[in-house]
Amino acid sequence: MSTKKSLFSRLFRRRSNTTTTPDATETAATGTAALVPSIRHADRFLLHDLVAEATADIGSRPARLVMTILGTVLGIGSLVATVGFAQTAAAQIAAQFDSYASTQVIVTPAEAKGRNASFATGSLPWDSADRVLRLAGVEGAGLSGKIALGTETITAVPVNDPSAAETASPPLMAVSPGLIPAVDGTVNVGRMFDDGHSERTDRVAVLGERAAEKLGINRVDSQPSIFIGGLAYAVIGIADGMERRGDLLDAVMIPFGTARADFGMGAAEELTIRIAVGAGPQVAEQSVLALAPDFPDTLKTRAPSAGSDLAQSVQADVNIVFIVLGAIALLAGGLGIANVTLLSVMERIGEIGLRRALGATRRQIGAQFVVESVVIGLIGGLIGAALGVIGVVIVAALQGWTPVTHPLVAVAGTVLGALVGLLSGWYPSWRAARIEPVSALRGA
Repeated sequence: MSTKKSLFSRLFRRRSNTTTTPDATETAATGTAALVPSIRHADRFLLHDLVAEATADIGSRPARLVMTILGTVLGIGSLVATVGFAQTAAAQIAAQFDSYASTQVIVTPAEAKGRNASFATGSLPWDSADRVLRLAGVEGAGLSGKIALGTETITAVPVNDPSAAETASPPLMAVSPGLIPAVDGTVNVGRMFDDGHSERTDRVAVLGERAAEKLGINRVDSQPSIFIGGLAYAVIGIADGMERRGDLLDAVMIPFGTARADFGMGAAEELTIRIAVGAGPQVAEQSVLALAPDFPDTLKTRAPSAGSDLAQSVQADVNIVFIVLGAIALLAGGLGIANVTLLSVMERIGEIGLRRALGATRRQIGAQFVVESVVIGLIGGLIGAALGVIGVVIVAALQGWTPVTHPLVAVAGTVLGALVGLLSGWYPSWRAARIEPVSALRGA
């Protein structure tokens, strides 16, 4: 009814805008002013007329409108939220990267490939940690190396029960005293061994938190012992933290001097250096010169790489899942708009026939329904983009993160909703434009 009312009011307005002007030929011949009709420029079907006709029927069925835009809202909302979540996660990863990976340099012996296996071309000096601590930008350093036990085991009891189920032994590591603080670890129970233990080859051990739990040791005041290959080692500490080297939480750690005496360890495998932010390239270059001044090529370093690479890879992985879900929801939303617009065309055949009979062109009829579907898609895109941004803010607040999303993401979501409406309304508008006035009025 509202559409027909606006249509007839516009027709009445156009007729009232019709004026008469004298015809120049008759004035010259008869001296009288013959009146001929002349239509003003305002009689044209302008853009605001098109928008008014297209939007007049949108709000007449609120329930249908809500169900129509629901798919678009879900699709746009999920896409905007996906990009926002990915950007927020990337920011959190970058922050973690700065606090851990970007403040760490790893030095290891270089390797060369032989016929059957690779072999180290150099070795780390036993005083490597002391040497690099003299460099600017170095805040801590520690050596480490794995000890192969072969068939030997690590247990908390001196006698093995052959009837008991076999369990994997914790890995055995030789470390220097400075390694635990260099990897942001703490010895929360007992103490860490020192250089004196290493020089005396004392059989002492510090357990990682998970290794201690596996061996059933939670206190060291009674000096509990563990047995490594049948040799008794006194447990003097339990360490946790170690965010930079999570593998140490599962390990049994002993001094390097003891590892050389009991297991014939020849050299350390890795030097971990904790550095100040931004000192990576400098420390990486200077550390090999400090450790092997004559043959720096026998050592290699792993300095911090750009955190953006890690952030982008994680962001891409997160995007894949949610973008697929958002695309499916958008497809459902587009089909919903197409169905409702097509239904609107079928319900308004009489109106379309009347408009065609009064002079409306095919293009004007088609444009009316295209604009109607675009407006519906635009509304869905606007609501979906707003909900997506709100969702990112709420989730980030609950997790204690800083929400990060680009303003253009919400704008792009809104425009995408309008584009979905445009594509969805093309076929119904084409159907409406092909309706003939006689057939429409006869069917109405």
